[in-house]
Amino acid sequence: MDLLYANDKPGQYPKSYWASVATPLAPFPPLKGEARADICVVGAGFTGLSTALHLAEVGYKVVVLEAQRVGFGASGRNGGQVGSGQRVEQDDLESMVGEDKARALWGLGEASKACVRGLIAKHGIECDWRDGILHAELKPKHLHHSFAYAEMLQTRYGYDDISALDSAEIRGHVGSEAYCGGTLDKGAGHLNPQKYVLGLARAAQKAGVEIYEGSKALSFSKAAKPVVSTAQGRVTADFLVLAGNGYMGGLSKKVARRVMPINNFIVATEPLGHALAKSLIRDDVAVADSKFVVNYFKRSADNRMVFGGGESYGYKFPKNIAPKAQKPMLEIFPQLAGAKIDYAWGGTLAITMNRMPNFARLAPNILSASGYSGHGVAMASLAGEILAETINGTAERFDLFNSTTPPRFPGGPALKTPLLALAMSYYALRDRI
Repeated sequence: MDLLYANDKPGQYPKSYWASVATPLAPFPPLKGEARADICVVGAGFTGLSTALHLAEVGYKVVVLEAQRVGFGASGRNGGQVGSGQRVEQDDLESMVGEDKARALWGLGEASKACVRGLIAKHGIECDWRDGILHAELKPKHLHHSFAYAEMLQTRYGYDDISALDSAEIRGHVGSEAYCGGTLDKGAGHLNPQKYVLGLARAAQKAGVEIYEGSKALSFSKAAKPVVSTAQGRVTADFLVLAGNGYMGGLSKKVARRVMPINNFIVATEPLGHALAKSLIRDDVAVADSKFVVNYFKRSADNRMVFGGGESYGYKFPKNIAPKAQKPMLEIFPQLAGAKIDYAWGGTLAITMNRMPNFARLAPNILSASGYSGHGVAMASLAGEILAETINGTAERFDLFNSTTPPRFPGGPALKTPLLALAMSYYALRDRI
């Protein structure tokens, strides 16, 4: 199944709330004939556009190939949260790679937030940035770890932007009886991802990047000068970057062994009015909770509830997406039972076995980064910066991520879908126990 077309029409963005309030870009033409570049990038999401922008700014000629539209994939559809650290918590990272590497990876997590803020500021990207992410705990038995982790970050990592919230405090922040406590990270933030990715595209175009839409990469050659073939053209380059993430399909089997696409769903209610919206989330922070199939939500600039979550057991979207995310939304906020759903959309992200991103060197001049496991707004933006500096001759940060290469998914491509269904069923059951 080709996820580029399985759930969406060619050349069309999903009917999401994010897209409805973003200023659209005029379509870029498809690639026709022969093109030559210093670097060819496959995929025009956060990873690809950040890579292209950083390279173009230091003088490289860059061509970006996008099968659909700029920001068509997870980059334009996600919850917009820009979290701290890695997707894996620091105590688990220390067990995985040792304290020194774990501290270095924390530093890269902090750099990823700075990268997003820096790109927004430098290029004047209007994307509704707001500070703060609240991590909400559903079960009292897990609250001790949440508090201990916040204390660990404060005392051992010197991160003072995080604070613990008891049951009374969290209910002051979030108008729900579902949560027993949590932590508030004021150093994290959130944004409109569609506005952000289109802003990156405008900046890349201004820097001289050639972007081609409707130009699916069908194959590439491993050679001194890789050649990427599309239906109507070819690009010959000195370096190739694969940045397709969950939509990479069969382009690289080596990447596909370690990166699994999964679907997630988001709804946006009708405008609720300021008073009701503020009663749901007091301050303008985003929220993510402790379910394995995470609930993540925020209020929009026009006082809607934008709520993501829901289980997915295959790669086809359901015909009626709204109930997928509306069901968990009403479990958290039963007071929204009468609220109309104005927008409902799905998207495909990519996860790895160890939840660390997959930075891969497929050949000396062919690089890939993907599998951000729900941490992609920040980490994919930084990945572009890291891929660019690696091509430019500085590979220390790439090599650090490369040292945490995720293991292969068992069973190969044929078993990915049934294994996904089994895993999601197990963790959904565990969330309910």
